[in-house]
Amino acid sequence: MTTIEARTGRRTAGWWVLALSAVAIAVFAPLPYLGASLHRLSEDHDIAANYADRASWIQVVFYAHIVCGATALLLSPLQFAARLRAKAPRLHRICGRIVVGAIVLGGAAGLVLAPLNLAGPVGTAGFGMLAVLWAGFAVTAVRAIRRRDVAAHRRWAVRTFALTYAAVMLRLWLIVLVPLQFGVAEDTAFLRAYHVVPFLCWVPNLLVAEYFLRRRP
Repeated sequence: MTTIEARTGRRTAGWWVLALSAVAIAVFAPLPYLGASLHRLSEDHDIAANYADRASWIQVVFYAHIVCGATALLLSPLQFAARLRAKAPRLHRICGRIVVGAIVLGGAAGLVLAPLNLAGPVGTAGFGMLAVLWAGFAVTAVRAIRRRDVAAHRRWAVRTFALTYAAVMLRLWLIVLVPLQFGVAEDTAFLRAYHVVPFLCWVPNLLVAEYFLRRRP
């Protein structure tokens, strides 16, 4: 196997890992919220409990954030499938429009919800910055392709997906951080971990994306 073949194989494997994990979270994470009321979920879910007694319009924004985030996460991996772009460019454009629309709406919803999060000021700052950058990067990617600047479009699309993937990393970090707090009640451990993830779920993603882009500009 040549060096080029090895690199191609690693990139393909990496794409599958990202794609499958993104699809898994996009499909399964929203299911509890779509199958039961917030009041019913609040008995076992701290996040649901945080929104169960909020104003109706806040709950609508919360559900909009869930649906839009899941849509963007589900479709985004398809945008990086080179064969699909080559064989079905129209499908690529349609999916792109759906993804950008979902991100802009999801980002706006996230910005509204940021001050209400469970992590206090850290969460407001972390999730608020994520919401603004997420929507901003997506819009910048669209502007680049409208200028026919494919290279810039690709770079901003990679950065946008890095932020979209925060939905996956947030859950993975919680899975790691909660059990590490030995002897601490689960609810307390969750809240402590949740104070860390507002930045941890997306800043490392963006750093990895920038490293990737510098290696393959």
